[in-house]
Amino acid sequence: MRRRLTLLVTATMCLVLVAFLVPLAVLVRTVAADRATASAATNIQGLVAAAGTAPPSALGPAAEQVAATSRLPVTVFLASGEVLGTPVGRSTAVELAARRSSSLTVSTDAGREIVVAVQGRAEGTAVVRTFVPTAELTRGVARSWLVLAGLGVALLLLGLLVADRLARTLVRPISELSAVSHRLARAELTARATPDGPPELREVAGALNQLAGRIQELLTEEREHVADLSHRLRTPLTSLRLEAEALADPAEAARIGAGVDSLERAVTGLILQARRQTEGSGPGGCDAAPVVRERVEFWTVLAEDTGRTVTLDLADGPLPVRVAADDLAAALDALLGNVFAHTPDGTPFAVTLVPGRPGAVLTISDRGPGLPAEHVERGASGGGSTGLGLDIARRAARASGGDLTLRRGDTGGTVVTLYLG
Repeated sequence: MRRRLTLLVTATMCLVLVAFLVPLAVLVRTVAADRATASAATNIQGLVAAAGTAPPSALGPAAEQVAATSRLPVTVFLASGEVLGTPVGRSTAVELAARRSSSLTVSTDAGREIVVAVQGRAEGTAVVRTFVPTAELTRGVARSWLVLAGLGVALLLLGLLVADRLARTLVRPISELSAVSHRLARAELTARATPDGPPELREVAGALNQLAGRIQELLTEEREHVADLSHRLRTPLTSLRLEAEALADPAEAARIGAGVDSLERAVTGLILQARRQTEGSGPGGCDAAPVVRERVEFWTVLAEDTGRTVTLDLADGPLPVRVAADDLAAALDALLGNVFAHTPDGTPFAVTLVPGRPGAVLTISDRGPGLPAEHVERGASGGGSTGLGLDIARRAARASGGDLTLRRGDTGGTVVTLYLG
């Protein structure tokens, strides 16, 4: 935008300067020619007065003196045919002035010829002639044109400077608004724009700040609702935990207690995630390897109860990803929950975690009948499912800069790949 404004002002300035300087340059040349012509006519006025009465013996020296003073050729043509002063031939203008007894100024390629008819002599009309060459007509014009060109360049540079400053005052607030909007898009909800620039831009900045404040208020309300719901769930969770501990079968009590612990972690994760979103912090990060290992070990217990074989393949070394540990655990729980919900008992599944560029790639594959395609869309799944599991995993992947893909395996079943940034 700054460049376009500068180009617009440049084009406008050029048009104005051309419209102003070209006629002025023509006027300067005309004035210079008229000045030289008037000066030559003034120089021969004394000789014109003497040509009516003075004898030829006096006119010759007088013409030569005027020519020497003006540095222009001066000639007196008498009706008798005698030529006094600078010797030149009779031109058409001289013949015409003698015949009509009138003064003429004739322009030629070489300059201007000035002829003045003088009456009063006994032998007839005398003609006084002088000639102004082109060099004399254009004396000082080139210098004047250079001055005008310099003035035009100076005005153009001044206009460009003013245009650049004006464009900067417009572009800078717009750039700040753009930067603030990008910060808001990155969930930096504390970002605010400084009202600056023209009234329209200040109004936009104020509206953007109001929008950011309203978004922050809505997220705060959402966090409070989630927190309230989560705290309401803690009471029945506590009751479930007490009932599990009261079971006579220790294995059954441990299994139910583990389920209660998992649900409590999910609730706590919801609270933390809502707080992070409200405070405008980033998605966080973690080492994916221990999180995946811990969640697979948790689901392995249920897999053994349902006759499933679990294969875990973790790459060596830490695998840092831009996903919070709770979010990654929730995503993996959702995907493994889909495996248990949509495959018959005894169906084996595998979990693979390998390094990615960047981050890591998490793959969950099974040998079941395959997940219906409608599971890809949230809330569009059949079989009594809401489709939230895939949506949770997809949001976790996209929050880190990655994505989720779903395809059918080469040997049947479903392969879900989670690309973590």
